[in-house]
Amino acid sequence: MNDGLVKILDGNTFVVSDERGDIEASLTDPTGLFSFDTRFLSRWVLTLNGQRLNPLSVDDLQYFETRFFLVPGTGTVYIDAKLSVIRRRAVGNGFHEELTILNHDEKPVNLTTRVEAGSDFADLFEVKDALEKKGRYSTRVDDGKLLLGYVRDTFERATVVSASEPARVTRNGLSFRVEIEPHGEWTTDLDVAAVLPGLPGARGRPKYGRGSRRARPNMSESLEQWVEEAPRVECDWDSLRTTYRRSLVDLAALRFSPPVARGQSLPAAGLPWFMTMFGRDSIFTSLQALPFTPALAATTLRALGEWQGSRIDDFRDEDPGRILHEMRYGEMAAFEERPHSPYYGCADATPLYVVLLDEYERWTGDTKLVRELEFEARAALAWIDDYADLLGNGYIWYQRRNEETGLENQCWKDSWDSISYRDGRLPGFPRATCELQGYAYDAKVRGARLARIAWKDPELADRLESEAAALKRRFNRDFWVEDGGYFALALDTEGNQVDCLASNNGHLLWSGIVDKSKAASVASHLLGRRLFSGWGVRTLAEGEGRYNPIGYHVGTVWPFDNSFIAWGLRRYGFKDEAAQIAAGILDAAEFFDGRLPEAFGGYERILTKYPVQYPTACSPQAWSTGAPLLLLRTMLGLEPQGDHLVVDPALPQTLGHLEVLDIPGRWGRMDAFGRGRVQVESRRAHARRR
Repeated sequence: MNDGLVKILDGNTFVVSDERGDIEASLTDPTGLFSFDTRFLSRWVLTLNGQRLNPLSVDDLQYFETRFFLVPGTGTVYIDAKLSVIRRRAVGNGFHEELTILNHDEKPVNLTTRVEAGSDFADLFEVKDALEKKGRYSTRVDDGKLLLGYVRDTFERATVVSASEPARVTRNGLSFRVEIEPHGEWTTDLDVAAVLPGLPGARGRPKYGRGSRRARPNMSESLEQWVEEAPRVECDWDSLRTTYRRSLVDLAALRFSPPVARGQSLPAAGLPWFMTMFGRDSIFTSLQALPFTPALAATTLRALGEWQGSRIDDFRDEDPGRILHEMRYGEMAAFEERPHSPYYGCADATPLYVVLLDEYERWTGDTKLVRELEFEARAALAWIDDYADLLGNGYIWYQRRNEETGLENQCWKDSWDSISYRDGRLPGFPRATCELQGYAYDAKVRGARLARIAWKDPELADRLESEAAALKRRFNRDFWVEDGGYFALALDTEGNQVDCLASNNGHLLWSGIVDKSKAASVASHLLGRRLFSGWGVRTLAEGEGRYNPIGYHVGTVWPFDNSFIAWGLRRYGFKDEAAQIAAGILDAAEFFDGRLPEAFGGYERILTKYPVQYPTACSPQAWSTGAPLLLLRTMLGLEPQGDHLVVDPALPQTLGHLEVLDIPGRWGRMDAFGRGRVQVESRRAHARRR
């Protein structure tokens, strides 16, 4: 399943090209060299004697490096080609490209090799919305380098293009006069640097040494080290091992270092549109990855705490204590044409911040960070009652205050039509979606624990526990759909139930807000025909008014969503049901070469035989990358209890054995084992301290 685009990335910088390695971006086309939300290269086209090249193959060497094998010609069949071309490209603060031309003939060859270069310096929002620029462009040649620039008041961006071999540099690119002996080769190194004056942490030069035929990024943490430090997975399912490896590599690729993080990394949301810090996405991904790479959670907590809301700002939907939704560094945010500097328009990241802080401490025992972030956590807990309860009835509600560019729906299903009644009508605002109440409940319970163990404030702990218990009673009364046996998607302003059946019910199990007497009914719906496609749980049940198997939040299957649903089922003791969801999602991963997309079609599995790709899904996408990690935790039943790791496996029927080795935590390093019914009738497991 290939969209015909080649993507390489290194945290803050990524390149999207065609299969020739060429970039020919239109204003609405997400191809080019991007860094910190600006496109620094919109044209990069290679020709030999004025002729375009054709691709033979593309080798994805690493997430930050790829190699294009090309030949000249205008047709699609190549017979006895006399020339071939290799473009080896690696990204990092721009990119480095090693261009090699091979002469396979007995005769020498003379060539004019040209690379056309240009930049529109489009803001990522301008690419998405086809908006025009307002600043001034400049192009000049200086000391054998092509300098492309853009200025609007104090906002400046520049691209510097240079080569290791002598070139004729013009305003439109670089040309080389090349003579290659029989069976010889010619090589030049091309460097493209993204320059961002005034942005801390954004360097204006590539990460490469010059003149090296084997140039590599000087990564602060190599991919090999990243993978080696993660737990090792052994099992009798080859596809699962492939998916796990792909998840680790993609998670490494999506590491984003915001200026406030002081060189540390957190998960960016996804390529191509969301290579930046997202409150909700970074928190969910950090939760998924905790048993495998807990350092991501620590950076996420610190960075989000640094940008926590401190005032009332209607343009940014900011409140004191509120955790940001999205942070952007481009031109439109700089000139307040978009509120993303940062934008706070989400209602779930704030309670989830407390959830992540507690879960991080449970895994790592790092009470020092909990004490360090006490102010931020207390402010987040206060936001739930002081600012999120818009109607004064004890629930989290949301309504955007920025009517022009703010998000209508400020829950994770943030598309315009995601919240509806059974008949498809849309409720008014404000809205109180069900999972927000679950997150608030969980945050209060976990906040009480932190108040006792780290902040030494038993009065706060008692109050939070009392509030959580009252919220749970109220929620199970007001949101329960009696004639359906599930929880309503939301409440409207009159207190009526927005009565769609949706996957949000699984998040309620994960949060623990569901009464035990209602859990079995919820679980049966999640695995029932209307919600479960065979590949996973749909975002909206079949038969609802707005159901559409390829609708963004109204019928597609989201791997991230399913990973938390499975975790919630495990919390309430539904081990086999959780394993069934894990099996479906991991089966789907095999069809995507181990890289789960943001979403895929909600069609019945028996109908399609394979998961149907959603056309505009991000790939890679952080919380989809994290989904297999959380599913591994769920299948093995990994839960920290004090200084011990409890293992309680329940594997899918197709999985005979599963081992996750060297799991980091407050216990040091431990191994977890599980056996399924393929090999033995009863499951057994144990954990071993290393």
